[in-house]
Amino acid sequence: MALSDQEQKAGAREVLERFRQAAISQSVDDMSRVHAVDAVHEFPFTRPGLPSRLEGRDEIVNWIATGWKSYPLKFERYRTLAIHDTNDPETIIVEQEALGTSASTGEFALPNIVVLTVRNGQIAHLRDYVNILAAAAAMGGDT
Repeated sequence: MALSDQEQKAGAREVLERFRQAAISQSVDDMSRVHAVDAVHEFPFTRPGLPSRLEGRDEIVNWIATGWKSYPLKFERYRTLAIHDTNDPETIIVEQEALGTSASTGEFALPNIVVLTVRNGQIAHLRDYVNILAAAAAMGGDT
């Protein structure tokens, strides 16, 4: 899974956009390309039955791809509310909403905050503070 020189030099904002595009297009290949082999994806706020931490590209991408097949949500775009730089130039904090359509409930907006760290143009670490109540409502269920 070799990245181009341009992709390897991409900063956190560019990697964020590639991650968003992979989620919108539900591309397993693109989602794999955007994650480092040893990436970590954490969910500090979760519920029973859902992971709080995924380790490694394969585990992360397999979990995401399973969700694409299992859940009625289709992301169509993201609305950036704010991006905050940190003391680490490879880490940003993003306030955003994922906007899309649910087969169960219609249009939705899922607010969340992500703390994204990149290394060599790929996600090394992502802390995903997803609003689990909004996600459950969009899927037509309870938490």
